[in-house]
Amino acid sequence: MSILSGKNILLGISAGIAAYKTASLVRLFVKVGANVKVVMTPASKEFVTPLTLSTLSKNPVFSSFTSDDDDNAVWNSHVELGLWADLMIIAPATANTLSKMSNGVCDNLLLATYLSAKCPVYFAPAMDLDMYKHPSTTRSFHVLKSFGNIIIPATSGELASGLVGEGRMAEPEDILTFIENNILDNLPLKGKKVLITAGPTYEAIDPVRFIGNHSSGKMGFEIAKAAANLGAEVILISGPTAQTVSHSLIKVVSVVSSEDMYNAVHIYYNEVDIAILSAAVADFKPKQVASQKIKKKENTLTLELEKTKDILASLGAIKKQQFLVGFALETHDELEHAKGKLKAKNLNLIVLNSLNDKGAGFQTETNKVTFIDDKEHITEFQLKSKADVAKDLMNEIIKQMNA
Repeated sequence: MSILSGKNILLGISAGIAAYKTASLVRLFVKVGANVKVVMTPASKEFVTPLTLSTLSKNPVFSSFTSDDDDNAVWNSHVELGLWADLMIIAPATANTLSKMSNGVCDNLLLATYLSAKCPVYFAPAMDLDMYKHPSTTRSFHVLKSFGNIIIPATSGELASGLVGEGRMAEPEDILTFIENNILDNLPLKGKKVLITAGPTYEAIDPVRFIGNHSSGKMGFEIAKAAANLGAEVILISGPTAQTVSHSLIKVVSVVSSEDMYNAVHIYYNEVDIAILSAAVADFKPKQVASQKIKKKENTLTLELEKTKDILASLGAIKKQQFLVGFALETHDELEHAKGKLKAKNLNLIVLNSLNDKGAGFQTETNKVTFIDDKEHITEFQLKSKADVAKDLMNEIIKQMNA
């Protein structure tokens, strides 16, 4: 999954021959999972049609403040468009549009939207060689970068005039890669490795039956996605679950039993910066596992159970530079039990949730958690989606690691 998946991308198109490439650019953004809206200058419609772009983006294309052919036209709000966007990309960015951007000129919807944007703005210049080298264009580049805008450098090649040189707009694939890399390079967990456990473990009774629990694994998978979206390389060790994830920064390691999870965690633990153990690991397992299916001969069946290895405690005992996070699912005396677990297992942070809270726990889309750090600072949260809980957790970890 691309770092752009789920992002709202606003593509601004100005009037240059390179505008024909924007159809491919929109298609690439949509393919990686982004939501795309397009704002065009009126003159750019001479180079690529709004119909093409609206079909590819699956959204209306905007080029004026109102629709000229509609007596009851609704205002196309540049403010709303600017607030909607997570990223704005102006491609092609002609010399004319760049000059207006750098001087605050606001004579069309695209420029008004640019001035209203609160998000990062990228621009991909496209113009002929002499225009690209002109001092006024160089000044525009300098001013726009001083505003915090990000230039996607033009390349050299054959230009529309027949000249060969710098000024050719970057290819759509290169624009996509540039933006992805730029975002990743500036994310707070870039270069960090995060180990996450998720889901239940299944402890075999015989070849058919097992001891397990109701964990769906959703919380752990949401944490993995939140960490990867902050730039981390994630190792997700998961017990049996129907959850799936597709992200270029997430490696999934599938396990079944608590012993499998223990071994997998210890393979990777020494190389990670952060370990978050959200899996619901079985506390007990059958002492003897039958090699054949146990037949139903008697009215009762007695199983002798033994403790499984405590994965979290084993990591706390060998912790070096790692920031170690555990989860505590409790039914009574929640805070005291969580504080005890925090200290006994040498954790940096524990995430407490209670089965007494409606909407929390196993097989739900939501969770209600409390964070307790190693100084016993307590932060309580209201009921939220597990995706939002995962974001809160990663933000807390980053805050504490940077403290």
